[in-house]
Amino acid sequence: MAADLGELLVPYMPTIRVPRTGDMVFKSECAFSYDSPESEGGLYVCMNTFLGFGREHVERHYRKTGQSVYMHLKRHVKEKATGAAGGAVPRRRNGKVFLDLELNRDFNGEDYEYEDEAKLVIFPDHFEIPLPNIEELPALVTIACDAVLNAPSAYKKQEPESWEEEIQVSRHARSLRQQDNDVKILPSGWKCQKCEMRENLWLNLTDGKVLCGKWFFDGSGGNGHALEHYRETNFPLAVKLDTITPDGADVYSFEEEEAVLDPHLSEHLSHFGIDMLQMQQRTENGHHTDNNTRPRVSEWEWIQESGMKLKAVFGSGYTGIKNLGNSCYLGTIMQVLFSIPEFQRMYVGNLQRIYDYSPLDPTQDFATQMAKLGYGLLSGQYSKPPMKSELIEQHQQKGVSPKMFKALVSRGHPEFSSNRQQDAHEFFLHIINLVERNSSGLENPSDVFRFLVEDRVQCCQTRRVRYTQRVDYLIQLPAPIEAATNREELLAYEAKWKDAEENMRAPPERVRIPFTACLQAFTEPENVPDFWSSALQAKSAGVRTSRFSSFPEYLVMQIKKFTFGVDWVPKKLDLAIDVPDFLDLNRLRATGLQAGEEELPDLTPPIVLPEDTRDNSMSSLDSPEIDEAAVMQLAEMGFPLEGCRKAVYYTGNMGPEMAFNWIIAHMEEPDFAEPLTLPSMIDLGPSSSDSPMGATPLANSPPEESIALLTSMGFPRSHTIQALRATNNNLERALDWIFTHPEEEESDTVSDMADTEPNDNAFLNANSHSDSTLSPDQGTSGPRIKDGPGRYELFAFISHMGASTMSGHYVCHIKKEGRWVIFNDHKVCLSERPPKDLGYIYFYRRLSSS
Repeated sequence: MAADLGELLVPYMPTIRVPRTGDMVFKSECAFSYDSPESEGGLYVCMNTFLGFGREHVERHYRKTGQSVYMHLKRHVKEKATGAAGGAVPRRRNGKVFLDLELNRDFNGEDYEYEDEAKLVIFPDHFEIPLPNIEELPALVTIACDAVLNAPSAYKKQEPESWEEEIQVSRHARSLRQQDNDVKILPSGWKCQKCEMRENLWLNLTDGKVLCGKWFFDGSGGNGHALEHYRETNFPLAVKLDTITPDGADVYSFEEEEAVLDPHLSEHLSHFGIDMLQMQQRTENGHHTDNNTRPRVSEWEWIQESGMKLKAVFGSGYTGIKNLGNSCYLGTIMQVLFSIPEFQRMYVGNLQRIYDYSPLDPTQDFATQMAKLGYGLLSGQYSKPPMKSELIEQHQQKGVSPKMFKALVSRGHPEFSSNRQQDAHEFFLHIINLVERNSSGLENPSDVFRFLVEDRVQCCQTRRVRYTQRVDYLIQLPAPIEAATNREELLAYEAKWKDAEENMRAPPERVRIPFTACLQAFTEPENVPDFWSSALQAKSAGVRTSRFSSFPEYLVMQIKKFTFGVDWVPKKLDLAIDVPDFLDLNRLRATGLQAGEEELPDLTPPIVLPEDTRDNSMSSLDSPEIDEAAVMQLAEMGFPLEGCRKAVYYTGNMGPEMAFNWIIAHMEEPDFAEPLTLPSMIDLGPSSSDSPMGATPLANSPPEESIALLTSMGFPRSHTIQALRATNNNLERALDWIFTHPEEEESDTVSDMADTEPNDNAFLNANSHSDSTLSPDQGTSGPRIKDGPGRYELFAFISHMGASTMSGHYVCHIKKEGRWVIFNDHKVCLSERPPKDLGYIYFYRRLSSS
């Protein structure tokens, strides 16, 4: 038999590989679906690419690649027989099989047992060879199989598990002597007793001192006062305050210089008045909570509808998304997007075409992974009710795990690629940008969000105006605290909140603001900083007002609940907005230039050269005009000075916040801290004196970052370069220039370019399934804009719980089949009281004209 197997495998030996260091082995999830070894058909792992495929998709991979040898992995899960010992460890058959495959947490180890099975399958005849079969298989095949079986699953987090295995009981735990000093630790409001730090706090288990930990390379941590205290006192053990749970806590031994276990931790904590059973863990169910503020109990309970007997729902469109640990921002956005017909049609309606034309590695293809997630959410295949109807109330669906999707869409992004909590608003814009880049077909689903905003800027001194248009995908509504309806409560709000924190009382009623006040604040004139009046040829006071030049099919509104504190950490305003179910914005439609208004001249600000001489012109180019105050503000945050200068320059001196975002996106680049070097920015030829006072378009070489940003919005590269050159590389003014200078020559070649330059013309590939009309002012070289009535109905909203975008938890409510449904990670239930007034991002759909 051994000879027969060897001869059978000889033709396939060149295609069988041994996984090398760095190879990802996808043995827990299919590349095209959420099938796993626990699925009915198991999982097939290609022995050449190590990609995993469910039973429905493995034939496609075989036909496309010709790879014939796959390892079939199957996990059999079943309930333990009656009378089995409770708490027994689930038994395994074949010890090495699935050695690093994470357990499905939906199966409680005390109630279920499982058997793992592996075999080689040769296509197209489906010839099966059971594993292990060391004596009968060629040596290379045996080595390859063993390597695949023992390789860690792709995306699996192994570091915490290996760390936990190394933690030992401290030799000081049993003999620790605690001081009788009557120190009692409150359950919140902790701060370092030496430096006022409120994070990374450690409680010394000998004398009860609360002190900060050491400073970490990423800017977090503290000032090392806990270690300093140990050196002064030799008190060896300390516990990290925000990790205390009924199951334990993080304990560190200064003398042993490592994390340790304290079997008597409950007794040691109770000495200082801490009841472990009452403490909350910093990360609970993947939701990051704050340790320096009292938990917002009312907000968390109200938004998640805690205490209500919510009915779980199952089936198509009612599939949850598992939280990978602070990934709820991703789950809520994707739930809303795939409730929109255009996204359903683009990715799920074209599923087979997308899969058939996917690249050899579908895990790295955006369209494939979008289709996979969309089908997982809409098919109902992963949201099935229990067999017994009486178990529905306590049954929770498994949902889908977005590991592969998150790894792809966050690749290269410094924030989304981390395991930290992120802003759902920023992720929405990020995913729309990816959709734009990858929409090279006839349909671009993000067309439904795109609209034009008209900005009217007026020179206060001459009263002359300029009208420009810009593309946007959502509107940000200010939250004017001064418009609160409960004004009396607002005046005493801060005092009441502080009193509630100190005395552990219920928090005061949050600030309530009418929605009309938010809209009014959005439309009111705002001052334009550093406004340069082309009529005066000098800086002057200017005001800007904004209106809708077009109305999108789906309107996204973000309530600006977050602001930056003095430490640059986003802080949340605790407020409620009376958001309406129906919205009419027609009165906010732009009107354009009005009779009697006089336009500002179409001139750009001049370059001011020191001493205004040609001899010194080149030295001035070495030092472009940069807002040094913004540079120093960023440098004080610890970023390299030259990197800060680049950030301020490439964001057009638009303020430290914009520059900060640029730094986050570019800080990993190798030349980030190198000095700012620019190409020649000005043409010193005779033509520079053709316009008065040197206010001429500038012949410059735009930075590639600026070109990439504008082309990612759908503008042709040539038009983008022309716009940047005409506006001295100012991104905001370049966008205005594009709309006021349509490039008509390109209209004849649009159809030819669409196939060869999809990134530059993504907006031209429009969704043709809508009755909405194109904006009449939109040129063929600009983004695709659909217009229609400004009447809308609320169909979804995303709510945030927590003190800032860097912490907390997101859930979303979506109106489906006339009823509100709450999506809270993998849990999907009918909503009893949708908290519309506490939302963060609201989604409206256009009402039909009928």
